[in-house]
Amino acid sequence: MSIIELIKQRRSIGKMTAEVPTRAQVETILEAATHAPNHHNAQPWRFFVLAGKAREELGIIMAESFATRMAEANHEKIDAMIAKERNKPLRAPVLIAVIAEQPKQARELEIENIEAAAAAVQNMLLAAEELGLAAMWRTGEPAYDPKVKQWLGLEEKDHIVAFVYLGYPATPRLERTPTPAAAKTSWLGW
Repeated sequence: MSIIELIKQRRSIGKMTAEVPTRAQVETILEAATHAPNHHNAQPWRFFVLAGKAREELGIIMAESFATRMAEANHEKIDAMIAKERNKPLRAPVLIAVIAEQPKQARELEIENIEAAAAAVQNMLLAAEELGLAAMWRTGEPAYDPKVKQWLGLEEKDHIVAFVYLGYPATPRLERTPTPAAAKTSWLGW
């Protein structure tokens, strides 16, 4: 399959079976990520692969942070909301936190490191697709939460660009028809 066909075929699949991808598959996906374009060859990404109990530990941190944020809210379903937050990392058998580190050289820009890490995530999603795995890029409040960053051992200014949920699909790919490029393109000087 050509890369264009692979891009058009790829879909985010959030419902996954409990079957765990092999370590070799995860390593292939991580290797693909390291070939993403990046300014000044900064390679600003870091990866944390979570499986088994590590996902539960992350869920506890996420639930505690959520409970703290909701402490002043008077919501009758707060316990259910906290439980839902705790179970988020359990939606896939493997979770990969993708980090964009802060610039280490004066010529590096923070935004360029974030963009490079995002490109690494796209490579991961395409590699997962080629391997027949389900993958979903998620962020949300936990990606910006200081307690989650601390649990991962990150610096305050590091960015969690993605939580890539990885497993085997439990549902078929949905069809999707994106807005045609022509509707989003302006040609200047062409």
